[in-house]
Amino acid sequence: MHPAIKLRHLRLFLKIADLGSLSAAGRAIGISQPAASKSLSELEELIGCRLFQRVGRRLLLTAEGEDVRRHARDAVASLDAAARVAVAGGERQRLSVGLLPTVSTRFFPAIAARFIAAEPDLTLAIETGSHPVLLRKLKERQIDLMIGRMPQAGELAGLEFEFLYEEPIIAALRADHPARQMDVREIIRRYPLILPTRDTIIRTTVDDYLGSIGLVGVAPAVETSTLALGRGLLLASDGLWFISQGVVQNELDAGQLVSIPLGATYLSGAVGMTRLDAGNLGRRDGEALARLMALTRQAAADRGRSAAG
Repeated sequence: MHPAIKLRHLRLFLKIADLGSLSAAGRAIGISQPAASKSLSELEELIGCRLFQRVGRRLLLTAEGEDVRRHARDAVASLDAAARVAVAGGERQRLSVGLLPTVSTRFFPAIAARFIAAEPDLTLAIETGSHPVLLRKLKERQIDLMIGRMPQAGELAGLEFEFLYEEPIIAALRADHPARQMDVREIIRRYPLILPTRDTIIRTTVDDYLGSIGLVGVAPAVETSTLALGRGLLLASDGLWFISQGVVQNELDAGQLVSIPLGATYLSGAVGMTRLDAGNLGRRDGEALARLMALTRQAAADRGRSAAG
């Protein structure tokens, strides 16, 4: 690396690659657009090639830029890790996991409890979020593992997905809903419709199902994939919520919510673990992550045996 390249150059470069906009990247790291433009020009001059090309209103990486991004991510991650250790004087090991809603309420908490009992000297950092946010954090090495729905084929470059189980999408409403015996079409026509947010993996599948029953383009009253809000809305209204079963499994078991028949076997999808592939793994991938993944596999196997029994 050229000795004149500074950390600020790399942070700005990675932010532009993420956001596709020079001005947005500048705002994100707290500098003006002219300063961001100057910093990018400096970096391109020091490296000796163009890193971005403009396509419409977005800045997209050139082939050379893609190569630089791979190395820049590793460099920035290593420097950040070294800084954390230096400041803390050798802080305890930390493992970061990103959870999609389908596993965060029922499946993963028991796994986390077993893991922290077996790893008293390690901090397990857990965050929940939307699929695009967690996928970006995984690729930028801000998290070590993502658990939830399988990414789309076009998103899997540089990643490995390990299947755990199939998860159905259901239509849930409160147990004493006045229309729980009605056909789903009639319920949707008469009562508030709640759909997953548009950035979720399951939204396209739900939209396709609605189209297949003659409800193309039906407008939802609310869009959410958050348990607290979705459950509250169902219990306080006559709404119908299309959501992954795992999100509301506790409420189904408790009898607060029920699911209605949809008559579509394709309303299910793969749930599993996603991480960087072997060629992109860094030092953060180690024994602790392997043990967490083993516990997760075991929990999925136990879940399958319980469902079969």
